[in-house]
Amino acid sequence: MQMAREEFEECVDDALDQIPASFAPHMTNVLIEVADMPNAVQCKSVGISNPRNLLGLYSGVPMTHRSVEHSGRMPDRIYIYQANIQRICKTREALVEQIRKTVLHEVGHHFGLSEEDLEQLGYG
Repeated sequence: MQMAREEFEECVDDALDQIPASFAPHMTNVLIEVADMPNAVQCKSVGISNPRNLLGLYSGVPMTHRSVEHSGRMPDRIYIYQANIQRICKTREALVEQIRKTVLHEVGHHFGLSEEDLEQLGYG
């Protein structure tokens, strides 16, 4: 299922709007970037050999691992890989749901949730 970049980014924004208001202030220093595919460095950072298998990536220091030493650093980033998400979705509804799930999964990593935590929440 294909979607124009602008519409895809709107779906990402809609997913971000689902973050509870109490968590929103902690997202101010997180950049969200939509890209087609991950690069080799991004894949290697999470032990993925096939770039087509990565739907999203959180790059930064989770909130649960921060200290005063982390102030003044570059913002954290969340990458959402459009081509990979589109490749696995057959319908618009499935695409919108996978975007939502991927965004919330990566946001969960920002807040320190593990893969197991995210799986239990339905974002695995």
